[in-house]
Amino acid sequence: MQLALDLGTPPPARFSNFVRGANSEALTALRALPEWLAIGDRALGQRMIYLWGEPGSGRSHLLQACCAETQELSLGARYLGPHSSIAEFDLSPDAALYAVDDVDQLDAGRQMALFRLYNEVLAQPGHGLVAAGPGAPLSLTQTLREDLRSRLGWGMVHRVQTLSDEGKIAALRQATHDRGLNLSADVPVWLLTHFRRDLPSLMGLLDALDTYSLEKKRAITLPLVRDLLKEIWAAGA
Repeated sequence: MQLALDLGTPPPARFSNFVRGANSEALTALRALPEWLAIGDRALGQRMIYLWGEPGSGRSHLLQACCAETQELSLGARYLGPHSSIAEFDLSPDAALYAVDDVDQLDAGRQMALFRLYNEVLAQPGHGLVAAGPGAPLSLTQTLREDLRSRLGWGMVHRVQTLSDEGKIAALRQATHDRGLNLSADVPVWLLTHFRRDLPSLMGLLDALDTYSLEKKRAITLPLVRDLLKEIWAAGA
C-alpha cells in the first residue's frame, strides 16, 4: 500500500530524535565519531564503523545524523549510496566523514570506488567512514566483492536492533513532539495493531496524518486515523 497523500517533510535525522532501544552501544560510538574526527584521531576502531540491520531498523537515520553532527563541528560530510556518482567516492579535503548507505546495492564500479575510499580514509587521520547494509560484512557474500567485505569488517561493527513495540510507540510519540503535533494517546497503540508495524511506514503515516488533520481542521484522534486509512485503501483499491 502506498500512501496517496503528500507526506510533507519530516524533521531532519538527528541522534536526539533516534529512539535508541537496544542500540546504546552503536549510538555511543556514532556520537563520539565527529569528536574523534575533530581532534584528528588515528585509531581505526574509532573512525571506521559499519552498521547492519533489517529494513526499518534506523540505519539510514543514524548515518544521516552522523553527517549532521559532523557538519555542526564545521567539518564536511558526504552521504553516499547506490545513486551517488562514482566521483563522489573520491577523497576530498572538504569532507572529513563519508557515510555510505546500502552498500549491498552498490554496483561493481561503486564497490571498487568504496574500496579505494576506505583505504584512503584509513590513511588520513581526521577522516572517518561509516557504512551500512542489511547484514554483517562477512555475510554479504552474494553482493559484495571479497576485499570490500574484508575492509568493512576491520573497524567497529554494530548491529542496529529493530525497536520493540514499546520502542516504536516511544518513537512515534517522539516524532509527534518533534513535529509539534497533538496526538491522542491511544493512536500509537492502535496503529501497531491495525497498520503496518515497520517504523518507516508508521512515520510516513504520521506525516500524512499531519497534512490530513490540517486539511480537515480536526485533531489527530482515532476517528481521524480511520477516516484517513479508508481514503488510502479506497485510492489503492
